[in-house]
Amino acid sequence: MSILERLTEDMKEAMKRGDKERLSTIRLLRGQIKDAEINKRAALSEEEELAVLTNAAKKRRESIEAFTNAQRDDLAAKEKSELEVIQTYLPSPLSNAEIETIVQQALVESGAQTIKDLGKVMQLVAPKTRGRADGKMVTDLVRNKLSL
Repeated sequence: MSILERLTEDMKEAMKRGDKERLSTIRLLRGQIKDAEINKRAALSEEEELAVLTNAAKKRRESIEAFTNAQRDDLAAKEKSELEVIQTYLPSPLSNAEIETIVQQALVESGAQTIKDLGKVMQLVAPKTRGRADGKMVTDLVRNKLSL
């Protein structure tokens, strides 16, 4: 079952239960996936649907940080509840130890020695961590390993 199909089923379930917050978030996600399909002019693959959801989660995290800094706790709480719904459709996040292991394997596999080899390492790491770890955090970790 694709993510879009799951969203549709969960939307129906949220309507039946009267869960307005979950329903609005699911509708928003379905709309974003549909927009991406329209822009591509074809159905999205599972990986592309996952990328749309990952992007939506990233936007929520940035909004939470901005609203918290502006001391708008009401808006931050709304974004947090949306993020919780989005995360139910994303694969489970990788632990720091798992990310560390993936990065270490990529460093050995690519033979990277300096920061100039960052691109080589990221080509190996990115597909394994996409949607399951924050890309900026992974890049920073690789950068730190290469600068030692």
